[in-house]
Amino acid sequence: MLSKTIYQLLNDQVTAEQDAAYKYLQMAAWAEKEGLSGAAKFFRVHSQEEEGHRDRIFDYLNECGQEVVLGAIDAPKHDYDNLLEVIQAAYDHEKKVTGMIKRIAEASFAEQDYQTFNFIQWFVAEQHEEETLFMTVLDKARVLGYEGEKQGEALYLLDQYLANAHEEAGGDPE
Repeated sequence: MLSKTIYQLLNDQVTAEQDAAYKYLQMAAWAEKEGLSGAAKFFRVHSQEEEGHRDRIFDYLNECGQEVVLGAIDAPKHDYDNLLEVIQAAYDHEKKVTGMIKRIAEASFAEQDYQTFNFIQWFVAEQHEEETLFMTVLDKARVLGYEGEKQGEALYLLDQYLANAHEEAGGDPE
């Protein structure tokens, strides 16, 4: 049986993972509209990964005999100025999610809920990978000299890089 605190944190995380999937799907839609097929693919895959994360926590709650209670999510931002803004928003979001995962790890350890602490370790490692991925993409933009232009060679090369960024980073299909 999970404590009220752990139960609430995990339920909140289910909603947060769905929210992330929704945000990334909207980012993919923005990229499609802008003709950035590589970025669209990148964010579509990322959306699907977030759904996998949601399902892991959903299943864990069910395995613990706990009811999953989904929270409301807001419509995601859809009007970005450029690809750099989208990537930065995704990176900022991943840092927020990392904080949420750390709170679950801290609370489960403090409560000596070692089952949940063990479960959440996968997410701790995953968040490190997520933040590293987005930092790498931002670094690639910097190396290419991309500063948010709506056209040009740097944008084209960044879009091409994003088409395969998950594979290069050893992306998780979940």
